[in-house]
Amino acid sequence: MGGIMVVLIQSKDRIGLVADISRIMAAARLNIVSLREHVDKVENRFYIRIETENEADPSALEQEIRKVLPADALIAINPRPEKKIVVMVTKEYHCLADILVRHQFKTLGATVQCVIGNYPVLQNICERFGVPFHLVNHEGIEKETFEENILQHIDACQPDYIVLAKFMRILSPAFVARYPMRIINIHHSFLPAFAGAHPYRQAFERGVKLIGATSHFVTNELDEGPIIAQQVIPVNHSYSAGDMMKAGQEIETSVLAKALRLVLTDRVFMYRNKTVVFE
Repeated sequence: MGGIMVVLIQSKDRIGLVADISRIMAAARLNIVSLREHVDKVENRFYIRIETENEADPSALEQEIRKVLPADALIAINPRPEKKIVVMVTKEYHCLADILVRHQFKTLGATVQCVIGNYPVLQNICERFGVPFHLVNHEGIEKETFEENILQHIDACQPDYIVLAKFMRILSPAFVARYPMRIINIHHSFLPAFAGAHPYRQAFERGVKLIGATSHFVTNELDEGPIIAQQVIPVNHSYSAGDMMKAGQEIETSVLAKALRLVLTDRVFMYRNKTVVFE
């Protein structure tokens, strides 16, 4: 059979795992074109991502692989090639605009099912790209009701991932628990040094020499979830607070785009609060 097969495995480590897995691939007449593996010696944890240029029966292949792996092994064969995502926003457009452009030209690796915003500011740009926009107002209602209204739209889409593209509301533990390690966030990397409002103004007043951004999975610990991608750029005394904000928005866009590419192509493994990323 033609096509590409992707195999993802995470388990306890032991001697000979790569050799055993490779023998099974060869027996199934699968030609390996890409193989990335890593062993976390502290956790005694083994990770591998394999691409082949042809295919076999996924169920039968998984059964054979499982025979040579430790009992706790996690195996995924041929994850959904194109994921579905829901994007949540507030007022800032830069990350959303990049996602919509990539969605329009089919370079995102996912389809945007809808955009949910707690202000109407970004409705127009979504309509221009033909993507449904749902306004869910947070003002004057309980947080639980606000999140229930959001969940109605999310559950109707059944997305693989939820992307917080500068969504400036803190989600409750109950909300996060519904989508474990499926909510992706982007924020400026000044945290925790410059927490709260106006981070770029704070950075300007402090005279920082580096600014950056971090994309991570959302957990109950605010901005402490497993990190997917990070990047920094240098700044200097000639930058105004406005210059820093512009540069920061550009790097936020870049880092979120990279994180989405890695996640949507199944290159990110998670264990506890760490990630293994095969770029």
